[in-house]
Amino acid sequence: MASLLTLMTNVLLGYVGLILFFYLLSLAIPRAGFVARVLVSYANILAAAIFGGLASIFLTIIGQQRISQWVTGRWFHFTMRWTTGIRFTVDDPRDILGTTRPAVFVGNHQSELDMLMLSKMFPKYCSVTAKIDLKPIPFLGWFMRLSGTIFINRNNSKDARHAMAGAAKEIRDKRQSVYIFPEGTRSYTKEPELLPFKKGAFHLAIQAGVPIVPCITANYSHILYLKNMVFKSGTIPIRSAPSPPWPSAIYPRLALACAKHAAVLDPIPTKGLTSADVDELSRTTRELMLKELIILSAEAKGQPIPDSGPLNGSPVATSTGIDTSS
Repeated sequence: MASLLTLMTNVLLGYVGLILFFYLLSLAIPRAGFVARVLVSYANILAAAIFGGLASIFLTIIGQQRISQWVTGRWFHFTMRWTTGIRFTVDDPRDILGTTRPAVFVGNHQSELDMLMLSKMFPKYCSVTAKIDLKPIPFLGWFMRLSGTIFINRNNSKDARHAMAGAAKEIRDKRQSVYIFPEGTRSYTKEPELLPFKKGAFHLAIQAGVPIVPCITANYSHILYLKNMVFKSGTIPIRSAPSPPWPSAIYPRLALACAKHAAVLDPIPTKGLTSADVDELSRTTRELMLKELIILSAEAKGQPIPDSGPLNGSPVATSTGIDTSS
């Protein structure tokens, strides 16, 4: 036992020493900072998984399982901020994230760093959705099960609507919100762009009868861009998309609402909608998010704010990565 403890201590000290070496080397070779932050990030993910598992057990015992991912996320953001110098800030003056429950939160998906983004903006009583195949995976799958993740079984489903049926029931029964990336994979784009949206999140919101809350993270390729081995410290803003209140009578009219801006988007209602409305709901939500993404990214990078006119016909991003796991 003592020898095992000694071995683990030596491995830990060696790992820390390697990180410090690359951080020091980055003073002369900037790309060494990329390696240092990657190593730190993996260590923080492992530590957060262990912390999250223990926290989930404790919170489940006291009847608060559904805030497990919120607690774990805040821990992860704190440790990453102090070890990598990266932090996210949330612009939500009306506390829509904290007061809209249950809901389907949707956001743009850029890279692995979105795990850190979620750790900052994740509201209480919210969970990610995950493929049921992830359940048995050590650490990550264990934490997901302990913390109340809503799993989606696509194995025997004919389409997105059937795949979301079980998840919709959990949302209604437990009043548990979920966060989904409707792009379906990481885009890895250098410019503020969105991949085409998949329909699952919108089927889910309609079946559960809950609103959709779009959340936009500024393009952060100046902070992390894997292709060029860029991984720097910095602050990245997150915003709920601005818009006037959405009309209750449906969705061809939503495109008109997208042309205006206010402080923060009111949740998009789905009451009374059916699967026939999914395409229009997806399209108008994406258009609104893309417009705000372009503006917010310009602000984050200190660039001139572009014209906020309608984005009909704007280019669609093509993923530069190969990830399909999200």
